[in-house]
Amino acid sequence: MILINSIYNEIIKIALKPRSYLGLAAITVLVGVIQFALKADGMSIISFVTSSFEQTLTFEGNVLNGNLVAFIILQMLLVQIPLLVALVTGDLVSGEAAMGTIRMLATKPISRVQLLLSKFIAGGIYTLIVILWMGVMSVVVGKLLFGTGDMMVLNSDGLVILQEADVNWRYLGGFAVAFLALFTVSSLSICLSCFTDNSIGPIVATMSVILLFTIIGTLDVRVFDPIKPYLFTTHMAAWRSFFEDPLPLSAIWRSVAVLVAHNVVLISVSLYTFHRKDIQS
Repeated sequence: MILINSIYNEIIKIALKPRSYLGLAAITVLVGVIQFALKADGMSIISFVTSSFEQTLTFEGNVLNGNLVAFIILQMLLVQIPLLVALVTGDLVSGEAAMGTIRMLATKPISRVQLLLSKFIAGGIYTLIVILWMGVMSVVVGKLLFGTGDMMVLNSDGLVILQEADVNWRYLGGFAVAFLALFTVSSLSICLSCFTDNSIGPIVATMSVILLFTIIGTLDVRVFDPIKPYLFTTHMAAWRSFFEDPLPLSAIWRSVAVLVAHNVVLISVSLYTFHRKDIQS
């Protein structure tokens, strides 16, 4: 019961921060701009992509439909979402330490473990809301504006055509993995937040780590090859695997395992650090 009350309090604190709505507003504006652009001139973009296949394939029906539009939007924006998550979760501990309110929390009948876990869970709930809003804006609104139909995906193996009835569960799976990836970003930012009393530091540090890992993952340098499979940034695009045919289940489960392992390590380090942190002075 104490943990539930603490989670509720943490959610209220997040809801009272103006920056918490910045991410939702940014998603609304960005998705709206992309949908407007695709509605105005989307077919020319599609024609450019499909021109190399037109000698062997004939495309009929509503090619630029809501399923394809949602995929394009997710591919463009899911890389940017970690910043919006870290902006809110990065100061859940350090922000209260800077204001001194964490000393007041320490006087309440709640253990440090419960207090920190409530912040992780509240951060996870905020991340889930961001992902759900992303899904509503890209998939639901996309289908309302562009209609439905079979989905055409161009990946490294070539052109994949997915039947309309075979798309919705793929989006559910893709969003679930995307949530796990963003929850890892939330856990990283809260973990870094336990090491400092500065509100901005963990946010900047989180984005720096993501940028560093992304650069290491994209560099074609042999010395980095052994560590690339274990970087969480390598698996942040694992949601795309749900739109391959056949479904690469082993790769998806490997990505899930790496992301879960990162969360376990980050939460464990946070609990250890926060338990030893001097919050009384």
